[in-house]
Amino acid sequence: MDRLDIKLWKLASKGQIVPDRSLLKTPEQIEAIKKSAALNTAVLDHVQAHICEGMSTAQIDKLVYDFTTEHGGIPAPLNYEGFPRSVCTSINDVICHGIPCEDEILKDGDIINVDVSTILNGYFSDASRMFTIGNISPRAEKLVRTTKECVELGLKAAKPWGHLGDIAWAINSHARANGYSVVEDIGGHGIGLEFHEDPFVSYVTPKGSEMVLVPGMMFTIEPMINEGSPDFCVDEDNGWTVYTIDGGLSAQIEYMVLITENDVEVLTK
Repeated sequence: MDRLDIKLWKLASKGQIVPDRSLLKTPEQIEAIKKSAALNTAVLDHVQAHICEGMSTAQIDKLVYDFTTEHGGIPAPLNYEGFPRSVCTSINDVICHGIPCEDEILKDGDIINVDVSTILNGYFSDASRMFTIGNISPRAEKLVRTTKECVELGLKAAKPWGHLGDIAWAINSHARANGYSVVEDIGGHGIGLEFHEDPFVSYVTPKGSEMVLVPGMMFTIEPMINEGSPDFCVDEDNGWTVYTIDGGLSAQIEYMVLITENDVEVLTK
């Protein structure tokens, strides 16, 4: 065993949850994934430059598909387990997995999460942003702002050889302090060689719990913050779109990060 194997074995022997070595990216894999992440960021920048009131979510989907494919990539959501579009567009009370369509038009006061995922040369990347349309209400502005703060606090709490629970505790504490709840059963995930890898990244677990953050790990920080209940329902017709159970607003921002020897690197956001 090398030094890393020995360290992981010692941690596991003390009851710590450690990643399988297959979850730790090699330097060569990291460089290839970073290229995918750079394209993913460029796609989100492209959406940000064009999104506006009066646009349909189908037009957002076309922006994503055209830009991604013109730059040699593939939209990861397209046909993933039957998902019919290239991007997820989640408006107001939609928590996640909103399906773009022609008759869904952005209007003044809307908040929308645009979740972009990219495959480039077989490597995966993923991030999402919140966009505000026109003049949003003070309650919507606070939710979006607090969600951004939650992600930044989660990122700050992530340290090499810390725990996923440290991220969760920072996020959940800040959300609850502002009167919000965090969705429990949908969370972040490992990424890079596949669209969704281990570990599942919860945002409601205690500090010091869950998997140890080992250099080479790559995953998303993407809490879903609700105005009211953390509970949700899934659209029975399409099987994808997740709504708040009480009709309250929801917001999500997603960063993709890499644990390094000394820090945490944001690959796309």
